[in-house]
Amino acid sequence: MGRLVVAELMSIDGVSEAPGGEPGYRHTNWVGKRHEAKQIEHKFKEVLDHEALLLGRVTYESFAGGWPTYKGPFADRMNSMLKYVVSSVLKNPTWNNTTVLHGEPMTAVGRLKQSLEGDILVEGSRTLANALRRHGFVDEYRLMVFPVILGSGAQFFDRTEDATNLRLTATHSFANGAVELTYQVLRGEEI
Repeated sequence: MGRLVVAELMSIDGVSEAPGGEPGYRHTNWVGKRHEAKQIEHKFKEVLDHEALLLGRVTYESFAGGWPTYKGPFADRMNSMLKYVVSSVLKNPTWNNTTVLHGEPMTAVGRLKQSLEGDILVEGSRTLANALRRHGFVDEYRLMVFPVILGSGAQFFDRTEDATNLRLTATHSFANGAVELTYQVLRGEEI
């Protein structure tokens, strides 16, 4: 059984909406304006280290609308790796190696997690990532925090009464002032 790793791009004030240019948000493409080559290399290695992508429908549609047209090793990996989508709406995915998980979403994710040997990467997919957290499926968070306060937009973490305890296991800083914080999710006696 592999681990489930949630990787997210966010502002200092916790906003994760439209980092790559998705329409309808005032600050759309706020990450694209700040990305640097070392970050792209870092994200490529992250994708190489995982067996599969797990995505919500909205993120899937955004990725599927772009990655198949890109060229190079990063695009080759994204286009060839196993992709699983949690959606009750998506029926016929067009991006190769994509499977829509059927049935009750969290039951399907549990079966997927049991069936794969390698780690599963969740990119973006704010609604899905919060559901995974509530159901105790997340093993690790990788939060790449950019040096900008956006002041508006959807924040990554939902408000909840339940606490999730974490242990910082790694940090990685970039020349543009962004930092990636890696946290292990603590359970039971680990706290």
